[in-house]
Amino acid sequence: MPSQRRMRALLYIALAGFITLLFFTSRARHAQEPDPRSIQDFYHKTKSAMEGSRIGGGSRRGQAVVGTQKVEFDEDDAIVAKAMQERLRKAEQMAKSNANAKAPNKPDDPEAVVGVGSSAHGQNHLGKGDSVETEEHHAILEELRSILKKSPIIIFSKSYCPYSKKAKSLLLGDYQIDPAPYVVELDQHPLGPGIQAELGDRTGRKTVPNILVGGISIGGSDDIAKLDQEETLIEKIMSLAGKRLTVTKHSKSN
Repeated sequence: MPSQRRMRALLYIALAGFITLLFFTSRARHAQEPDPRSIQDFYHKTKSAMEGSRIGGGSRRGQAVVGTQKVEFDEDDAIVAKAMQERLRKAEQMAKSNANAKAPNKPDDPEAVVGVGSSAHGQNHLGKGDSVETEEHHAILEELRSILKKSPIIIFSKSYCPYSKKAKSLLLGDYQIDPAPYVVELDQHPLGPGIQAELGDRTGRKTVPNILVGGISIGGSDDIAKLDQEETLIEKIMSLAGKRLTVTKHSKSN
């Protein structure tokens, strides 16, 4: 039978083992639970570092006050905070880029919409215009486009001009043109001066009459009289107007 001393020793050993087991069990449970104070400290360290990098910029160490307790943050915390700030900035920029990519398309430039026109011998084709600068200029261009739709042949004239009368007499009297040439008396038109100035810029002819065929100026009274004498006026008109009209010359007997 074991002695009393041996029994006491065994009891002490068992008690020590039980206490040791309780100690390690308590530490294991404590290690599994996050320390709220460490999380709070990290948050305030990060926030203070971000604010310090925006305001102070160059310090290697700083302090953040949490309630009445001062929490130190070092250079590593500042680097982490700066990296987080940079990632947030890049994410914001990417979001803006994606939003812009989904936005409606921008309108075309006026030059692309209106077009630059084309014509023979360096003239601008009057069926198309340049970029509009003012409301008055816009009104003049719109009126020109409207006039050019009236007929393949347009006679820009002035009611009192003898050269204009001579050109109208030749085209409207000596020739049968279908559809008939459309006459614009610039001295009676509300936009007459502006239209004449625009014609001068586009065709190089600043006086009247100014005869346009298919939007191209073939000159004035003397020019068409010369073509008539050379018997090439019909050929000239047809080369510019094409099949949009018919032209015949009245016989002298008529």
